[in-house]
Amino acid sequence: MSEVQDNVVPHTRVRSLREAIRKVQLGEVERSDVVVELQDTERARLELLAEEMKDVFKEIPEDDDQFSLQIVAGSTPRFWIDVTSHVVVGADRKTYRFLKDTRLGRVVVLETAEIDDMADCLTEYIAERILEREKALEGDWLNNRLRQVAVEGMSAKKPRKAWNPFLVFILAFAIGLLAGIGSLVAYAWFANPL
Repeated sequence: MSEVQDNVVPHTRVRSLREAIRKVQLGEVERSDVVVELQDTERARLELLAEEMKDVFKEIPEDDDQFSLQIVAGSTPRFWIDVTSHVVVGADRKTYRFLKDTRLGRVVVLETAEIDDMADCLTEYIAERILEREKALEGDWLNNRLRQVAVEGMSAKKPRKAWNPFLVFILAFAIGLLAGIGSLVAYAWFANPL
């Protein structure tokens, strides 16, 4: 046993759990302060972009509700354009990244440090979405109109009188009888040549 005690490094100070918890808490506070500061920086840059887009947002038709156009805080603040696309600030805290979710995954539409370039890209994207919506609505209107014309055309025609089932039966029987007689005559003619 004396050998084991010789290998033990003597501690001059005994640490307490309270001091260790305090040290860990201070470290967490410092890290959370840095994270909050970074999130505030990202949010401020996104607010600058939203301010740049303010006039474009005013021009969006009031009945077009496909755009959310809001900054949502979180671990990564996002400036949502619509349900599938948003802008975030890159890891360098200077670059804007315009992301769009598609069926094949998330796509980076544009990544730039220039706020004007990002604002131009977002303006074009919003214009494309508005035109797509108008085309879809026009297509729906055209389909409904064609359907209405077809229904009106069907109702304008005089309905044909249905055949009496008894007459159909008599006609079918007569045709079958004539076909049978013709078959017997043909058989007799070819089976017994003169």
